[in-house]
Amino acid sequence: MFEGKRILVTGGTGSWGHELVRQLLPQRPEEVIVFSRNESSQVAMSWMFDDPRLRFRIGDIRDREALTAACQGVDIVFHLAALKHVPVCEDQPYEALKTNVIGTQNVIEAALENRVERVVYISTDKAANPANFYGMTKAIGEKLIVFANLLGGPTKFVCVRGGNVLGTNGSVVHLFLSRIRAGEDVHVTDLKMTRFFMTLEEAIRLLFHASAVSAGGEIFVMMMPSCRIADLAEVLMEALGRKVNMVETGVRPGEKIHEILLTEYESQNTVVYDDHYLVILPSADIPGLRQRYAGCPRVAFDSFSSKDALMSKDEIREMLKRGGFLP
Repeated sequence: MFEGKRILVTGGTGSWGHELVRQLLPQRPEEVIVFSRNESSQVAMSWMFDDPRLRFRIGDIRDREALTAACQGVDIVFHLAALKHVPVCEDQPYEALKTNVIGTQNVIEAALENRVERVVYISTDKAANPANFYGMTKAIGEKLIVFANLLGGPTKFVCVRGGNVLGTNGSVVHLFLSRIRAGEDVHVTDLKMTRFFMTLEEAIRLLFHASAVSAGGEIFVMMMPSCRIADLAEVLMEALGRKVNMVETGVRPGEKIHEILLTEYESQNTVVYDDHYLVILPSADIPGLRQRYAGCPRVAFDSFSSKDALMSKDEIREMLKRGGFLP
């Protein structure tokens, strides 16, 4: 799918961007362009990969003109850029709005103007029945991306919704490891809290799969396993051979005890694509889309919650090994 293509990655210097680029380059693209705000991160990334096909552009998705220029001659856009930390978005909602909503609209308009083949938008479980401002902005982003398929251009727009990815910037795993090694208390907002998790490498592979098979207008939902955050902390303590206190600090503003990847309303228009993906079909009539998935069975459940089918501690341990956090 990517051979000979020019690919733009917004927010490409983050954890998702690093892994995306790492897996893209062996697939023989003509060029991969990383579009982000952080100069020092771009320099560090260029040293890390040292590949002439990798180019960097300083820019902000809030700047439509910069995005339009960056999209010239581009075939595929992976839209990763976002403000994603729940407390930051709760505290500074206008900034989250400008980046996550207006920025996404700028990506859509820049792609349409340059007749980009495909835009892939990375969404989050927090967009399903959002309880915080971050989730609300990502839910609006999903709606904008789906609706963009009705604007009459040649570009196909698709969403991929997933949960937490191990090892990304600000990940709870890094925080737990640091505190356990220092012999400090591990802070857990609620001992009952559960979250969806997947390794970064696995998430990018699924992202590529959705990119290849999507028709435009659908939302691919990664069928991710889930675990108790307290169990995750205990597995890390056991692996490091250090027992520290686990302190319950209370749920933060906008934070859920359990996340969902699929709402009860969405389940009415959701099919099982394969063992890895559900596909949410929009209420909007996008030509040919429902026919594309007519052979897929409807989901047999009302919602997909992180409190269900929890991983055992052995399964959590294996996931951490796959992610490179445990030997």
